[in-house]
Amino acid sequence: MNRQYVILSDINRAFPTDPFGQIGASPRMAETREVVAPEISTATLTNAELLDAVRAPEVSAVAPVMPTHLITPVPADEAGAEARSAPGAGPTWGVQAVGADNSARTGDGVSVAVLDTGIDAAHPAFAGVELIQQDFSGDGDGDVQGHGTHCAGTIFGRDVEGTRIGVAPGVPRALIGKVLADSGSGSSEMLFHGIQWAVREGADVVSMSLGFDFPGLVSELLLQGWPPDLATSAALEGYRANLRMFDALMGMVKHNAAFGRGTVVIAAAGNESRRHIHPDYEIAVSIPAAADGVVSVGALQRGDEGLGIARFSNTFPSISAPGVDVWSAESGTGGLVSFNGTSMACPHVAGVAALWWEDVLAAPLPSTATTVFTRLMANADTGALAPTVDVADRGAGIAKAP
Repeated sequence: MNRQYVILSDINRAFPTDPFGQIGASPRMAETREVVAPEISTATLTNAELLDAVRAPEVSAVAPVMPTHLITPVPADEAGAEARSAPGAGPTWGVQAVGADNSARTGDGVSVAVLDTGIDAAHPAFAGVELIQQDFSGDGDGDVQGHGTHCAGTIFGRDVEGTRIGVAPGVPRALIGKVLADSGSGSSEMLFHGIQWAVREGADVVSMSLGFDFPGLVSELLLQGWPPDLATSAALEGYRANLRMFDALMGMVKHNAAFGRGTVVIAAAGNESRRHIHPDYEIAVSIPAAADGVVSVGALQRGDEGLGIARFSNTFPSISAPGVDVWSAESGTGGLVSFNGTSMACPHVAGVAALWWEDVLAAPLPSTATTVFTRLMANADTGALAPTVDVADRGAGIAKAP
């Protein structure tokens, strides 16, 4: 049977032991400290061709193409959010909660990549920002869904009618990778190419508020006539292989930090938990957030006793940020809109990471992604969290600006 695969290659790869074998740096990589040049390609392969591909010395990982989708914002009633009017003048509650409004840093000199549904480049929130757009979906530039525009606004949006929506409004350059089509869906092929492009273009921070569509792959296989048990097993195999692909790619990104700034990669934890139905209905972070080296972000919401975990937020994130009643740029209107989700928490952390990049670049410290990551995690705070919040749900705490 022929299937479509994404192939990750680098010249330092050791031979794998099986088609989806253990991922890791080869002895050559460790000894020579050569710059890794990851290459992403896609091919339709038979099983025999798949074996030939993974035996090639330059191949680091192979994974079947999987569907992806945006992490759909959660309706206010499901999120437990109170009906709130649009924010007035000043910073949004999320900008205040991460301390960005009191920071001397603005993100100046930092490049941020947003891999999502595109952007409304004409929105006043992005006036003065150098927007470099690249479409991987085939639908062209622009943002029909509004998801990417909202996320970008939270990271680096300028003030809109007196409301500060951006955590790092001084970011001068943004890479907008449209890795999800106008329908909100995409593929792992689009995403991997988007990451490769963002890293090569010099992104200091990559923000991803999207997930892999495991149920979607099962449904796709069922439509092809697969029995339900085999369809589920095949989808699980694909999910596992794509996680390993992400681990391998992140290993290359980390290795490249030894020869330049490097990149901090941040992803939303996911909205699959259902604590409003039962406290035990918790789902762990999913890929790409679950990949090694990715900063996974859980969602927080306001409460009477302090900040609590959003009902929908997946558990075991690295760190947390505001994700309920988040006001940001609305595509097509020039105004603002409120969304709920870990998709909204992720760009808060991406913005804080941009502030830490500026801070590290101005200090007598190694100007690397590792330093920024360390500062980001070490300065996470738990003081504003409700006493009942479980450490497994909030990670290191709420991200805090320098």
